[in-house]
Amino acid sequence: MKSSPLFSRILLLCVSASSLAITGCDKDDDDDNGMQMNVTQIVVNDPQFSLLEAAVTKAGLANTLATTANITVFAPDNDAFRKLDLNGDGVADLDTEAKIMALDNSGVALLTSVLQYHVLGSKVTSGNVPAGPNAEITTLGGKKAFATRNSAGVFINGVKVKKADVNATNGVIHVTDRVLLPPAGNIVETAAANPNFTFLVAAAQRAGTDIVNALTAAGPLTVFAPTNQAFIDAGFPTIAAIQAADPNALKPILLYHVIGARVFSSDLTEGAQPVTAGGGKLTITLAGGAKVKGNGNAQASGIVATDIVTSNGVIHVIDKVLLP
Repeated sequence: MKSSPLFSRILLLCVSASSLAITGCDKDDDDDNGMQMNVTQIVVNDPQFSLLEAAVTKAGLANTLATTANITVFAPDNDAFRKLDLNGDGVADLDTEAKIMALDNSGVALLTSVLQYHVLGSKVTSGNVPAGPNAEITTLGGKKAFATRNSAGVFINGVKVKKADVNATNGVIHVTDRVLLPPAGNIVETAAANPNFTFLVAAAQRAGTDIVNALTAAGPLTVFAPTNQAFIDAGFPTIAAIQAADPNALKPILLYHVIGARVFSSDLTEGAQPVTAGGGKLTITLAGGAKVKGNGNAQASGIVATDIVTSNGVIHVIDKVLLP
């Protein structure tokens, strides 16, 4: 597998990784299975981490995770790696040890960045995770992540901790069901790098600098981002059709997809009605899968991928354009 094209698109859609069930994590404060082993040894000796072991080995981080004192590792299990579809083609990209070990130097550099994003430089047990919601924390690579602890469990960037407090001699491991991807740009940069959002980017550009400036502002922001097919279904069959649209008609529609807060999938609640940047309200439903509905929509839009973290917020991918 050639890794440069794969990892140059690290921001791309990870559809199959989406999971919106808000459930608690299993807490194992008294789990002493790892007390005589460091983080690396636990990863090596636990078969659920065979893909993480391959990634850590390929990235040259085994010694770091073995010798650095008082660290916290949000450790993706094998199922998490098997869900990781970086280019949105429905094929998992790092689901075998062979694929991981085949990465070239460019791929390894970005794999290292991804792995460092799972590590904190201090030991934080589940009971000491900030209540938040979405308290800012700094990872080993210097990128920001966002943690929440509530009655439903512990979440990092909206991702569920499925098993907490696996103790190691040099820190603690929390097992996650998704691989965390660090932000590599703001909302506009992230969308522009993703071929699934070319219609959305064209619409933002057509609507004018006010929209682009709003989406590149410091935030935090949450954007429900319609796919290209969503725009086609809404009556814009081509990019040219969007470029010919009335900017004054596009602007309120685009603002209706933006919330002035950082809202991860774990923050979505049944019946919530968040206020959009344009002043209108959306309606969130979770029964039968997470959905969001605009006042002008006959049917709700499915939220088909979640928690794409950007430097100024978060993107959730939807399959319909929302109408005020």
